[in-house]
Amino acid sequence: MTMPPESHVAAARNLCGMVSGLAQQIADHLRERAATVGLTAAQATALREMTGPMTMRELSERMNCEPSNATFVIDKLEKMRLVERRAHPTDRRAKLLILSAEGVAARERLMELLAQDTPLASLSAEQQHALYGLLKQAMARP
Repeated sequence: MTMPPESHVAAARNLCGMVSGLAQQIADHLRERAATVGLTAAQATALREMTGPMTMRELSERMNCEPSNATFVIDKLEKMRLVERRAHPTDRRAKLLILSAEGVAARERLMELLAQDTPLASLSAEQQHALYGLLKQAMARP
């Protein structure tokens, strides 16, 4: 059965509002947890996304920001001795970003904090997996 256009539009509007609200709750959660360990939300996002050595471009894509913004964040994290820049093994123009020992410890602590009272806590692991799949499908570009 096909929904009348008004119902479809209203449903889409409501869904977009809910996704936006959830995104805001997640951002607020990140900001609150980051502040408890002396980080900004952007710094916490960078640490969260640094799952291994990566270039600035890779990090900026994961952070969904311009490389110049990621550079600013990494400069601060480097001054805090949480991140190191090293020569890229195959591209002499690029640097690899690597967590220092202190950075690994800070990331682990941050990840523990982010897992506490998350806005997604009311969903089971199976429901979170399903939501991930649906959001990935919705975000896919043709």
